[in-house]
Amino acid sequence: MSLHNFFASHPVFSTEQLGAQKHDKSHWTRKGLLAHHRKQGNILQVRRGLYAVVSHGSDPERFPVDPYLIAAKSADDAVLAYHTALEVHGKAHSVFERFFFQSNKPLRPSAFRTYRFQCVLFPKALREKGQQQFATKIVERAGVDIRVATLERTLVDVLDRPELGGGWEEAWRSLETVEYFDLDLVVEYVKLLGNRTTAAKVGYYLQGHAQALMVDDRHLDPLRQLRPGQPHYLERGKPGKLVGDWNLVVPPFLYGKTWEET
Repeated sequence: MSLHNFFASHPVFSTEQLGAQKHDKSHWTRKGLLAHHRKQGNILQVRRGLYAVVSHGSDPERFPVDPYLIAAKSADDAVLAYHTALEVHGKAHSVFERFFFQSNKPLRPSAFRTYRFQCVLFPKALREKGQQQFATKIVERAGVDIRVATLERTLVDVLDRPELGGGWEEAWRSLETVEYFDLDLVVEYVKLLGNRTTAAKVGYYLQGHAQALMVDDRHLDPLRQLRPGQPHYLERGKPGKLVGDWNLVVPPFLYGKTWEET
């Protein structure tokens, strides 16, 4: 592939992707190629080892770079997740300038202009079972294939770690815009994670939206079997109402959805 074609098909690329290509400047070193094209204003560095292509005649300092592509290309196994997945699916209540992706490799948080990027390790249960890509899908963005968590996986993930979904109110409001979940897939993912508190959180959410999401006991019973044997706090350290069906202590702001009163 010529370098011109590589740039045309890789608006954001890693040095590894560039090195894997046979191009018409093979006498150049990879480092030399990058330095040359940065000097020419053809590319700009996003973070160490990651670059964005600049359209001809554009100012690299002002040229817009898609932050979702940055997140998706920050690791070769990256899966856009949590609030970022909600945004990609068009289901986020708010738009953030903070982007989350999962990977097997721990990476330091990074920044590009006003955007912040955070890598989160795949859940331990998925790593141990080799199921990191369970309930993920490929979507196209700006002509580039990127991997994102499905809405079913995202439902479970943001209830498991609401701080990565923008907090409880943001996560709850976002999830309530989703009209359909494959509930069998939701249950299968919860069972794969094997976390009792997470199972209770998901069960509590689905039970509270049973009519809208067409939830029945076929979906809830497997989650009940996974619920904690003793009461667990939905949010650690936050007192509230014990929901006996799930052995879950739910804080008042969530039990009553107090944000709806404002």
